[in-house]
Amino acid sequence: MGNNMTSVTEFILLGFPLNKRTQMLLFGLFSLFYALTLLGNGVILGLISLDFRLHTPMFFFLSHLAIVDMAYACSTVPQMLVNLLSPAKPISFAGCITQTFLFLTFAVTECLLLVVMSYDRYVAICHPLRYSVIMSWRVCIMLVVTSWTTGVLLSLVHLVLLLPLPFCMTQKIDHFFCEIMAVLKLACADTHINELMVLAGAVSVLVGPFSSVIISYVYIFRAILRLQSGEGQSKAFSTCSSHLCVVRLFYGTAIIMYVGPRYGNPKEQKKYLLLFHSLFNPMLNPLIYTLKNSEVKNAMKGVLGIKSFMKG
Repeated sequence: MGNNMTSVTEFILLGFPLNKRTQMLLFGLFSLFYALTLLGNGVILGLISLDFRLHTPMFFFLSHLAIVDMAYACSTVPQMLVNLLSPAKPISFAGCITQTFLFLTFAVTECLLLVVMSYDRYVAICHPLRYSVIMSWRVCIMLVVTSWTTGVLLSLVHLVLLLPLPFCMTQKIDHFFCEIMAVLKLACADTHINELMVLAGAVSVLVGPFSSVIISYVYIFRAILRLQSGEGQSKAFSTCSSHLCVVRLFYGTAIIMYVGPRYGNPKEQKKYLLLFHSLFNPMLNPLIYTLKNSEVKNAMKGVLGIKSFMKG
């Protein structure tokens, strides 16, 4: 086996096996989506910082979600765009490992932030009189710091297990970025422990938190249905609908990818699903919050100085 191993200095990302014309079309399309991701999340951050009415725990968490979404896209999309222009251009070993680490960090952090946001909605609707006490700024900052710290630490665990592995001379990664399972398939060693940790990590940050979100919303919907006022019910639903849409998009694709049937060879369906997860989700999140959240729409009206923008 020694002849089949080398000190790997770079990898080649195979990306999408398409003809040149299709690749150029995708380059233009993905560049547009990437720009919209940065613009949309940037607008959300700008609105939250400019409008004092949005200086609340819910929008504090949303601002961090926007930061994660921007970083999430920035960790994978630029390299993918480069590969669409020059499919044979390699990524360095250090760059690949860094990309793996960053992607895992932002993915885990977003998982936990969505749980924190569901808890915030639970407290706001089920315990409105105690909301300001329970969701104090000290608690909010602690929850956000915990989410980021957990994301970094869990990713470091995967990195520590990945770095000692010897890699074969085959340096082609069957993916559009250095996704951890695709990288592990190039190792010339037993990766059972690594794959087990990926599965355990996925269960701990996907299935567990998703179950917490579901439980939170069971209590939330019960509390909403008890409200006597139809207007009150409508307002309560509107504050939750945008978060629920984002939760469905994020957890739905992530659970299918990492907690679904065992991996075997990377399937094309999962590759494209991960493309949706890393490119479209961050782009859609600010759009969902802008269209479905009345407070964000009102803030945008105020900033733009118009009265009929995005009516409804």
